[in-house]
Amino acid sequence: MEKDPEKTAYNSESDRTEEGQPASLQMDDDHDDGKTPGPTSPTPTPPPPAAAPVRDVIPDGGLTAWLQVVGSAAILVNTWGVINTFGVFQAYYETDLLRAHSSSDISWIGSTQASLLFLVGVVAGPLYDMGYFRHLLLAGLFLIVLGQFTTSLCTTYWQVMLAQGVGMGVGMGLTFLPSAAILGQYFSRHRALALGLSSVGSPVAGTVFPILFSRVLPRAGFGWATRAIAFILLGVSAVPIAFMRTRVPPTSKRVLLDRTAAGDVPYLLFVAGGLFAFLVLYVPFFYIPLFATSHEVASHAFAPYLVTLLNVGSIFGRIVPNALADRWGSMNMMIVCVVGSAVLVFGWLGIHDLGGAVVYVLLYGAFSGGVVSLTPSVLVGLSPDMGRLGARMGLAFVVSGIAILVGTPIAGAILGTEEDPQWLGTILFTAFGLLVATVFYSASRLLLYTRSGNLMA
Repeated sequence: MEKDPEKTAYNSESDRTEEGQPASLQMDDDHDDGKTPGPTSPTPTPPPPAAAPVRDVIPDGGLTAWLQVVGSAAILVNTWGVINTFGVFQAYYETDLLRAHSSSDISWIGSTQASLLFLVGVVAGPLYDMGYFRHLLLAGLFLIVLGQFTTSLCTTYWQVMLAQGVGMGVGMGLTFLPSAAILGQYFSRHRALALGLSSVGSPVAGTVFPILFSRVLPRAGFGWATRAIAFILLGVSAVPIAFMRTRVPPTSKRVLLDRTAAGDVPYLLFVAGGLFAFLVLYVPFFYIPLFATSHEVASHAFAPYLVTLLNVGSIFGRIVPNALADRWGSMNMMIVCVVGSAVLVFGWLGIHDLGGAVVYVLLYGAFSGGVVSLTPSVLVGLSPDMGRLGARMGLAFVVSGIAILVGTPIAGAILGTEEDPQWLGTILFTAFGLLVATVFYSASRLLLYTRSGNLMA
């Protein structure tokens, strides 16, 4: 039995076309059946379906991604690598160029440099979020290289402070945070490993630069020993300039200060832990050569090499904990590293010979290196989205920067004069600072677990 076209119900004109026949032909069929077609009103064209939002896929590898790691490692050479070398400058300044000044006065130069690396992050972070990565990179690298060359010409305390402390510190602050934040755009599953590999540039430079400085100094003097490092920094700067590019467009929202951080208790506890950790973490880097010579553990010629060995140990501390963090969690590995650092600082009291000093600096370099390299990875995990990562990292870095600024001078003030150093007070100050940091990090870890139920998050 044929279907009567008059009995067929259609919801709309588009339903007719789905039957496989154009609407115009169906109207002709109606007319041929002897029916007078009634007035028809045009059916509005339905809007096109909304395009599904495209989910950003983080590459987690590939040539471009790994080139960012190489560029970030080069920036770590120019930033933390130089800071880790300050122990040999401290020793030289105390015995020659700035011998009229106390250990505490001289340590302010290095602590100013390191603190500005963090403090300038409060400006560099939001600027990075806004898309000014290349501007920060070029300006920062220029100031670092200029400051190192200018340091070679300095003869007074204020000149060294201005060139090596302030000038280079500002340059480091403009480049360090962006060099860590950009890796979050290219890596997710292997983020901690990428950050760890990039941070290897710091201990490698901290190993090479003290040896270079110590070898060139007696032959060519302070000026050329410092300029030799400056030429290396200039050459290394070409790597990030050539290869580093952001992948994600800048956020349209200009976030100078992430107000949501004030209610994020795990984040605040982690920042508080960073305050105490970085208050004391670099005390051994600054004072272990002086300890070795004052206790006749090492000669004046060999003592600077203890800083080199600290950085050799730090190479392993930058890679191994970060590789494990991708599986066991960055916060968990951070707690392990800070506890290990605290235990080793207590062991500082038991160093009585060169062999003990060498073992100590290698182990402390490894655990303290893990604390430094894991910090950006933890902050990325604590950030709710990449658009606010720079602002959150900047706030955390400001707190850590203030700690570094005052930490080593406080240790120097506790230590007192070179003729009558109070090593017990300095060592206990360092150890208990790390223990307090452990408490805050553990509290942050506990709150994260109660939120997610995942001990590895």
